[in-house]
Amino acid sequence: MKACVLHGVGDMRTEQVPDPFPGPGEVLLRVRACGVCGSDIPRIFEKGTYRFPLIPGHEFAGLVEAVGAGVDSAWTGARAVVYPLVPCRRCAVCETGAYAQCADYDYLGSRRNGAFAEFVTVPTWNLIRIPEALGFEEAAMTEPAAVALHALRRAGVDTGDRVLIFGAGPIGLLIGKWAELMGVGETLMVDVDLARLRFAQSIGFRHLLDGRQADPAEWAQKKTGRGADIVIEASGSAAAFEHSMGAARTGGAVVLLGNPAGPMSLSQDAYWAILRKELRVLGSWNSARVAMPKDEWRLALDAMSSGRLQVDRMITHRVGLDDLWDRLQMMRDHSEFHCKVMAVNPQGMAKNNEDGEDNRDGKHGIDSSHL
Repeated sequence: MKACVLHGVGDMRTEQVPDPFPGPGEVLLRVRACGVCGSDIPRIFEKGTYRFPLIPGHEFAGLVEAVGAGVDSAWTGARAVVYPLVPCRRCAVCETGAYAQCADYDYLGSRRNGAFAEFVTVPTWNLIRIPEALGFEEAAMTEPAAVALHALRRAGVDTGDRVLIFGAGPIGLLIGKWAELMGVGETLMVDVDLARLRFAQSIGFRHLLDGRQADPAEWAQKKTGRGADIVIEASGSAAAFEHSMGAARTGGAVVLLGNPAGPMSLSQDAYWAILRKELRVLGSWNSARVAMPKDEWRLALDAMSSGRLQVDRMITHRVGLDDLWDRLQMMRDHSEFHCKVMAVNPQGMAKNNEDGEDNRDGKHGIDSSHL
């Protein structure tokens, strides 16, 4: 099969490799769409995976081609998304159902071969059927959609809350869309990339700030009158980490979600804000894959298939495996605006999303100081 294989840091090659074979309890999945996560970029170009060679890619959907020993044959031909974390299901944490905190987990795309390939083997436990109304590309957005939902649920979002999001990338935008579905009062968003803010505006967000033009904490206080009820730091920026504490209201919640781009530290004033405002500072990691109604993957699939959560416009680039390396370099270099880059099989190939192209030309007439 064809696959994009990472042989070392910065050394990815599109090549022919042996077809995988499903073992006991596994299926062989034909990959139809796999999104590129922001975490894939440092993994491929800076930090590496847990072993080499390895095929990255963990946001994916596809078609079950074959089943291994002990797997119900009814899975053959099923359309499915894949929860990429493979828990041991034996440790003390797994026994509570908190599989994302497993003490001995495996992970598709970083610890075992993932889905930048034509085929991948997947444990049956990790499969979730795709509703008929949903296409493969949208279904491949389930992982980031579930991660975004988990962050809001960690904060205990309530009707009428004012939510401030640092970071207008795919996760930040999905958090904003979920917040609107949950009936929040206002959704505010901060970024330092004007193209991202223009894109956020084009898909319906109204309260936007270029963080280079004004102090985010002061802006949030002015917009809300008391500070945001919930602040979600989804950028991984040390500056946003600092601003989050000042932007939250007294008694509010700050959720830390973004993968840190470097060392994170707080000033004395920000630390005092946590103490004096009695803030709840919460970590958010991955998503919950448990029985309904808390299975955030099924909640995400239901919301997307019903049309309540619309993710298709966030897919700005669609590429085949032969062209994926070029797009990964584009993402690393920020040489072109992008929201979600999707690797798709030849049958699913399409032109780049025209909305994404339009959002690069600066024709929205936005004054960044008045976002």
